[in-house]
Amino acid sequence: MRCPSCGSQDTQVTDTRLAENGLEIRRRRRCLACERRFKTLEIIQISLPVVVKRNGVRAEFKSKKIRASMSLALRKRPVSLDSVDIAVRHIEETLSSLGDREISSQRLGELVMRELRKIDKVGYVRFASVYRSFEDVSDFQDLLDEVGLKKQRKVKKKRT
Repeated sequence: MRCPSCGSQDTQVTDTRLAENGLEIRRRRRCLACERRFKTLEIIQISLPVVVKRNGVRAEFKSKKIRASMSLALRKRPVSLDSVDIAVRHIEETLSSLGDREISSQRLGELVMRELRKIDKVGYVRFASVYRSFEDVSDFQDLLDEVGLKKQRKVKKKRT
């Protein structure tokens, strides 16, 4: 590591800490040539596949797009941003472990739905209804039955 002040490569690590998210390492360093102190940040870089869309166009995988889609499906739902971040991280880890250079947008959508189903069933249904392009109400009802979200009738109590 080069010193940002004098450019010397003769530096020493004085402290190492794991960041809260567990994906970064923060190090305090000291230059042995000029005695200046500075900090560095190590971030894990994951190699992710290229997304092949339905029309054949290839696009770079962007976590930001996945997070935005999930946040839209979970809008006004009692789900924390941390839960969404963890789900996006799971998707990235799954993609990385597959080792494929390309992934279809359909497969990526299925991964997103799997994570949404774990977090919030209503968000899952919202995402799936758009993603699967339902043709009629029966498609929607089939999905609700699959998830276990059935319409419950309210029973009115008679006053005595």
